[in-house]
Amino acid sequence: MTAELLQTRTEQRIADALTQEVEELRTLAEEGQNPLTGEPWTRVEQLLRVSLARNVPIANETMLAFVNGRPYRRSGQPPPVRLDLDPGFVAAVGDVRRPATGLYSTTAGQVRYAAIPLSIEGRSRRGVFAVAIFRDRELQEVDEVISVLAIVGTGALLLAALACWALAGRLLAPIRLLTQAAHAIGETDLTRRIPVKGTDEIARLAATFNAMLDRLESAFASQRALVSDAGHELRTPITIIRGHLDLLGDDPDDRRETLAVVSDELDRMGRMVEDMLTLAKAERTDFLYPEDIDLDELTEELVGKAASLAPREWALEAAAPGRIVGDRQRLTQAVMNLAQNAVQHTEPGDRIGLGGSLANGHARLWVRDRGPGIAPADAERIFERFARAGDGPRPTEGAGLGLAIVRAIAEAHGGRVELDSRPGAGATFTIVIPTEPLEVDPE
Repeated sequence: MTAELLQTRTEQRIADALTQEVEELRTLAEEGQNPLTGEPWTRVEQLLRVSLARNVPIANETMLAFVNGRPYRRSGQPPPVRLDLDPGFVAAVGDVRRPATGLYSTTAGQVRYAAIPLSIEGRSRRGVFAVAIFRDRELQEVDEVISVLAIVGTGALLLAALACWALAGRLLAPIRLLTQAAHAIGETDLTRRIPVKGTDEIARLAATFNAMLDRLESAFASQRALVSDAGHELRTPITIIRGHLDLLGDDPDDRRETLAVVSDELDRMGRMVEDMLTLAKAERTDFLYPEDIDLDELTEELVGKAASLAPREWALEAAAPGRIVGDRQRLTQAVMNLAQNAVQHTEPGDRIGLGGSLANGHARLWVRDRGPGIAPADAERIFERFARAGDGPRPTEGAGLGLAIVRAIAEAHGGRVELDSRPGAGATFTIVIPTEPLEVDPE
């Protein structure tokens, strides 16, 4: 494309140069007088001499004058080939009767020429002024430029290819590390991480991959802990059931007692499995079904439902009017777990308070008891799965999953669970959730 463009421009420049010389000669002839003397032209030779003297040829250009078909004069600069000594050129140009242009082949290549006839009125001698440009010599310069461009372009392409190869290797190195790490990762080895360098897209990809590994490692660790704890917790009721069945005799009373124990242990195992399923579902997008909830009405319902759990002095401490967006059933489940927890740490007739409030874009639902309280060392641990803390008036029932479920429900709503407790002064568990609509990722 570059060669074609340069050749086209060269051809146009040659044509423009020929046209310019012809126009200058035509202007000089039409003025009708010698610009040096101011007198009219009397001989065609005068006009030709002045024209040659006033025009300086460019490179690869020559000017010729002919009189009566014979070479008369030429421009001073030596041309690549003496066209005035070439019989073929002289015959073609020397005696034209009208303006002519064309191509002529010489030993120096093709020549593009323009010839214009001249005559003085009343004079018999005829002249021709010819301008010739060695076209192939002009195009040869184009070829030299193209050769230089080809050499420089090839070198530049090679350097660019080497630079791109080196740069691609550096850019793809993290991708290779990602691939190697992905192949090396297994359920028992999630500790490998990709080194993050820089702030480009590859670095962000590595950081995202590392974050994914962190979540996977946490999920697998939680899964292993859950399986281990569940196996440990289920082992006890299974052992109790097997022991009673092994000792089962023919006595009807013994059979009734054994069946009662087995049924109770199976119920406990069923509750444990259901609680574990609830915790497993907490990671799914369909764990919650948000709806518009009247907080005042919900709080009163919770007090009524909690009153059926055990004979305690149930009290509605506060009920703030207002509406929130949340899963009514899950919030009820969380508060009932807190109420059940309070029952296990209080005596019949003890006071347990429930309440709700709205402030600063957050809704608060709490359960307050006057039990033995929770030691500071156990304040965080009690929200873990299968964790139990303290000793209430009665042995703690359940598998230690209730508070873990409460925290999972609160976090699914974008909130948290707060604990205010001191040993011997009771405990207050508060579920804090935002009042804004929940944004559930459809993925």
